[in-house]
Amino acid sequence: MIANKSLSRLMAHVTPGRLLSLGFVLVALTGAQAQETAAPPPLAGGSQDEIKQFCTNIADAARDQRYLLQKQDLDKLQTEVNDRITVLEKRKTEYEDWLKKRNDFMKQAEAGLVDIYKTMKADSAAPQLQETNPILAAAIIMKLPAKQSGLIMAEMDPKKAGVIAAIMASAADPLTSKDPS
Repeated sequence: MIANKSLSRLMAHVTPGRLLSLGFVLVALTGAQAQETAAPPPLAGGSQDEIKQFCTNIADAARDQRYLLQKQDLDKLQTEVNDRITVLEKRKTEYEDWLKKRNDFMKQAEAGLVDIYKTMKADSAAPQLQETNPILAAAIIMKLPAKQSGLIMAEMDPKKAGVIAAIMASAADPLTSKDPS
């Protein structure tokens, strides 16, 4: 009842302009009060410890997850490397087989060529050998008897004979590897 009397007296003094101002004040107070309730409360000393503990607990899990992802990447890379090694070993075997067949053929061909050049005269053999691959010519000349090899080299162009002689000298060098691989 007392509140109603106070309100009646207050209303007697209120003009429309004052009522509008009072409304703005009430709205402003209500907005400020809403902001205060929406703002988080300041952290207490115990909350900081909880945050540190939470971060510490999460750090181990995050590190474990990172390690797991890195391990998966490494496993994937290891699988790719193993696959490539398998392919390379297969190709190496194929190459070694091909090289063996080639070397066998070259030995047969070389033996046949040597026999052919053994029967030829030096003046006929020289122009043919100087037109072939110098390494092949050197190999053939080295397998011929020394007297015939000398006659063939004498019939060759001096520059080409010099190249062939250099190849033959390097083949006879003990420091030169005999294994082509």
